Amino acid sequence: MKSRVILYIFLLVSVIQGMSAQDGTAYNYLNTTTSARAYALGGTNITTIDDDVNLYEQNPALLGPEVGMQLGLSYMRYLGESNFASARFAKEAGEHGAWSAGINYFGYGKMTAADPDGTITGTFNVNDIAFSGMYAHDFNKRLRGGINLKMLYSNYEQYTAFAIAVDLGINYYNADKDLSLSAVVKNLGGQVKRFDNHYDRLPWDIQLGYTQSLQNGPFRVSVTANYLTKWSLPYYTRENDGDPNSPLVLKDKFISNLFRHLIFGLEYNPNGKFYIAAGYNHKNKTDMATYARSFFSGFSVGAGLRTNRIRVGVALAQPHVGGTSFMINLATNLLEF
Repeated sequence: MKSRVILYIFLLVSVIQGMSAQDGTAYNYLNTTTSARAYALGGTNITTIDDDVNLYEQNPALLGPEVGMQLGLSYMRYLGESNFASARFAKEAGEHGAWSAGINYFGYGKMTAADPDGTITGTFNVNDIAFSGMYAHDFNKRLRGGINLKMLYSNYEQYTAFAIAVDLGINYYNADKDLSLSAVVKNLGGQVKRFDNHYDRLPWDIQLGYTQSLQNGPFRVSVTANYLTKWSLPYYTRENDGDPNSPLVLKDKFISNLFRHLIFGLEYNPNGKFYIAAGYNHKNKTDMATYARSFFSGFSVGAGLRTNRIRVGVALAQPHVGGTSFMINLATNLLEF
């Protein structure tokens, strides 16, 4: 019965995707994580194994019965006036499964409204909301699969839109070697209600991930490959880095494209009670190449602490000299109270 439900959802989303596979890509907020741990590890990490409810939106196959019954909250102060927040609840479903439900809110602050002549008419708010339901099941002691169904609502001044998306994930975990391998297909789907007279595609992606401890010690390394639906990811940089008046140079060589697909993470987690993490995302760094990027563009750091009843995670990044982003996660296992 569960297999049939998953199949029906996948077929429905595939039809919607086929209907809307045209025009430009929208809903790019789906590429922003709500996990402080994943943000610290470079922004995307689909292989970190932990019973952390805030981490599962990265890959539904990370969800499992070890979650118990958790409630998680997340807040992110992004660039400008943007503020992101989320809440997620997860509960085990027998010995080999678990389910989760969550809501994500993306607010971008007040924007100025004007008529076609340029006369200011006031202000308006812009926001996106994503509702999600997730289920994961163990195929055997090392292999787990998961599905995440998302309902996406957007409200831009007097324009609204609605879309459906699905994430499909699989994870292989060898506890003896502390080795985790994952594959995820994200954001399959499309618009059900469009903004205006054309449909926008969702930013669907294929991601592969690897995480392993070094000689079963406290250090873990991670490599995540994303944007695998397209090899070429060209970008422009200044001929003289740091000089805004120097000519633009197109970068589209093999090594450049390779590293723009990869995210590197390093984590120190000695006893499961706390962690320190750092990541490097080359695409984030090079996306700022024609702007006033800082030395820290592309880098992110974070830390987390776990007690018997609550866990806290924080992450920090500075993609641009004019803005620093900060994220905090809170989670608790309700069975502990």
